[in-house]
Amino acid sequence: MRRRLVRTVTLSLTVFAVAPIGAQQRPAGPTDSAQAQARRRMTFIDLLNVARLSGPELSPDGRQLVYILAEADWKANRRISHIWRIGTDGAGVVRLTNGVGEQGARWSPDGTGIAFYGRRANGDEAQVYVIPNNGGEARAVTHQATSVSRIAWSPDGKSIYFTAPDPKSADARDDVVAVDETYQQTHIWRVAVATGAETRITSGAFTVRDYQLSQDGRKIAYHRAPSPLPDDLGQGEVWVMDADGSHAVQLTKRDDYLQGGASLSPDNSTLMFLATTSERFEPYYNRKIFLMPAAGGAPRIVSPADMPYEVLRAVWSKDGKSIYFVANMGVHAELFVMPATGGTPKQLTDGPHNVGGFTGLEAGLSIAADRIAFIVDQPTNAGDVWMLAPGSPTPRQVTHVFDYLAKEFDLPRQERLEWKGADGVTVEGILIYPVGYQPGQKYPLVVQPHGGPTHSDKFGFGREYYGPQMLAARGYAVLHPNYRGSTGYGDPFLRDMVGHYFQNSHLDVMAGTDEVIRRGIADPDRMVLSGWSAGGHMTNKIITVTHRFKAAASGAGVANWVSMYAQSASRSDRTIWFGGTPWQKNAPLDIYWANSPLKDVSNVQTPTLFFVGEQDFGVPVQQSLEMYRALRSNGIPTHLYVAPRDGHIWEELRHQLFKMNVEFEWFEKHATQRPFSWEKAPGEEGQVRSTSQQ
Repeated sequence: MRRRLVRTVTLSLTVFAVAPIGAQQRPAGPTDSAQAQARRRMTFIDLLNVARLSGPELSPDGRQLVYILAEADWKANRRISHIWRIGTDGAGVVRLTNGVGEQGARWSPDGTGIAFYGRRANGDEAQVYVIPNNGGEARAVTHQATSVSRIAWSPDGKSIYFTAPDPKSADARDDVVAVDETYQQTHIWRVAVATGAETRITSGAFTVRDYQLSQDGRKIAYHRAPSPLPDDLGQGEVWVMDADGSHAVQLTKRDDYLQGGASLSPDNSTLMFLATTSERFEPYYNRKIFLMPAAGGAPRIVSPADMPYEVLRAVWSKDGKSIYFVANMGVHAELFVMPATGGTPKQLTDGPHNVGGFTGLEAGLSIAADRIAFIVDQPTNAGDVWMLAPGSPTPRQVTHVFDYLAKEFDLPRQERLEWKGADGVTVEGILIYPVGYQPGQKYPLVVQPHGGPTHSDKFGFGREYYGPQMLAARGYAVLHPNYRGSTGYGDPFLRDMVGHYFQNSHLDVMAGTDEVIRRGIADPDRMVLSGWSAGGHMTNKIITVTHRFKAAASGAGVANWVSMYAQSASRSDRTIWFGGTPWQKNAPLDIYWANSPLKDVSNVQTPTLFFVGEQDFGVPVQQSLEMYRALRSNGIPTHLYVAPRDGHIWEELRHQLFKMNVEFEWFEKHATQRPFSWEKAPGEEGQVRSTSQQ
């Protein structure tokens, strides 16, 4: 029945207790002891129904907050996002929009209105809308031929800036695409709120990746790239221009490193941006904060030299004297503040959590009236908004969207785990205990290396692709190892992949697995392996060097780095890892091939599933197909599942549910031999599939 959806190819921030307030919350529950008895284990549907909160923004007076809440709509087969408003005292929560998906809520300077972009109906292009803060009908203020995004108010409230791709050219013929040539540049526009008159601000043979309007509305700092192609986005430069588009000046000179988050200081004298580079402007380093004169000059790092962490997001204080930033510290992310001139940062939060939320950079920070709002993702809370107010030493929870999770569900314990890599370097990760864990008892283990690889797994609730909640609910321990190549542990740790990729990274994962066994938690005869993207690369590698895992599942993983280089839309990191392109004179083909899982695929004995999106241009279908074909040819149990319409990340709800069902069924069949019945999407009829029906 589900084959119609997925094709089978058979070829401390200390958590302070705050009373729940607000209309969007569940009714108050029974007493704590009764709650403990009533809590149940999460199902796949429970996990998929957990909403995603993002984009918190404080009103100009700091008394109200808007945020985006994306909730599962099984009829639409996707998550639909709407804008909510709440008082920063936790009262007066209300949903403001009712379209088919709204994003980018921004307060008007006087706080009386809220701008956002969204669509009225499926098939429409997203437009800019304005809705009164006290409620009412949203009014469209743009009528663009393409969908808009990235909106910002002018300080006088008379205009709204936005970006939009250029329309397709008039000479476009049929639906034939010229590879790397058929695209639309994205540019900045301005619309008058009162009249709807639209003015184009930028034009030309370049794409505006992002921009930030200055505090006084006179200047725009923006990132400009040759095209919207993934590899070209990494060649972007920081520019500054007047708000009408005149006097554009390029400030940075490309040195093959990624830049982002450019913004001007409140007095327009200094430009801040983030870049993945060293002080010598070498590429492939942890993201750091840079400052430079807005009139031009040499950029300088203001992140302390002895701070090994990755900066995820940085914003100016309102007076320009300080910089607030979120730092990835490995298994947790925290909020810091430091003088704008540089110096020792002060850590404002601390705990087993992820400040910034699961969506990381997109979640952002909001500052108004000396208040700071931010998302905190925790093991028992999927990311509510917290606020730090002037004079308060501790943050306070504002929204209570996810309070129901700890009340209704028996959730697993998470703890930091540390071990030594094969070369003696300290490595850490997150160990998630099975629900109902009993000391002295051994449990099946799922090892889940993260994607990226420039990323790290942190304390938090988790989401569909890793699904630690539902795995722990079914009696599995889960290990999330932050192997060599992860961010947040300093540049040498990150750059261990340069020159080879698989030098210590896969050994770190296996050493972490040994540590869970040594502690008497994991049953070495009931272990499985699962990862997506770089986690898929890791899964493909590990099954070629060990037979210790009873089953594996690889999502969007690489097979052959040589063919991958040509197939993928993004290649820049791979050039760094392997020391050049596979096409250049004296190409390092031996390094590409030595690090390709396909090289040693004849060693694989592990039954393995492969998953990939039909529209995945980052790690295309052909990579999973190569691994699948090899295993099938060698007689290893395997299946390849291709999700139509989805890209690198599977977004359709039924595709995600399918992946959960088929993967868990695979693990149960090969590792535990327990029976398993598929969960069905809400509203579906028919008999439940079980392992006995295979």
